[in-house]
Amino acid sequence: MKAQKSTSTISSGSKKSFKPKFLSKIKINLGFKISFNAPVVLGIVAISLVATILNYVTFGKSNRLLFSTYRASLASPLTWLRAFGHVFGHKDWSHFAGNMSYLLLLGPMLEEKYSSKMLMIVTAITAFAAAVINYIFFPHAALLGASGVVFAFILLSSFTSFKEGEIPLTFILVAVIFIGKEVIDAVFANDNISHLGHIVGGVIGGIIGYRLNVRGSGGIYRKK
Repeated sequence: MKAQKSTSTISSGSKKSFKPKFLSKIKINLGFKISFNAPVVLGIVAISLVATILNYVTFGKSNRLLFSTYRASLASPLTWLRAFGHVFGHKDWSHFAGNMSYLLLLGPMLEEKYSSKMLMIVTAITAFAAAVINYIFFPHAALLGASGVVFAFILLSSFTSFKEGEIPLTFILVAVIFIGKEVIDAVFANDNISHLGHIVGGVIGGIIGYRLNVRGSGGIYRKK
């Protein structure tokens, strides 16, 4: 009887204060909160996730309609939408996971240094430039994926320790290794990968990275 009474007392008390105690324990034990630290990068990941799911649900129709870029009538608004939206489309989960891993690793650091607005500009320029190149030189091929943006981020990140009047050795090595490999693959490989899109992204990332930093720590493009 005493055990039952004790159980009843505990149960009654837990009903009155269970939620506050539970929340307070989580706060004390974890000691941190989840922050929305890189809105542009997280936004790209979220939209890409939705686009990838839609690709499976619609059996590729959504990618064809919205999330890949190819030669089509310039009078169609969708052609211009796809010129930017193709960075969100991915062929499968492996393609999605590979690109998003790089974006999540590099993006937050770059967004913190250069601002969300500048990272949006880099992404938009890279997307549009890759679409134009694909439109002109590959009229029968559809381009999709954030690989070009990833390469732009890789080259951009190599300028994190930039000093005026100097070119970081890390930038030279990254350019040689990543862009050099893409040039070789573009010439010799037949793997259905847009190596030219990677090269375009890398070049844009390198140029913008240099321009953002060449003015010194007080440059007008730097995040204040």
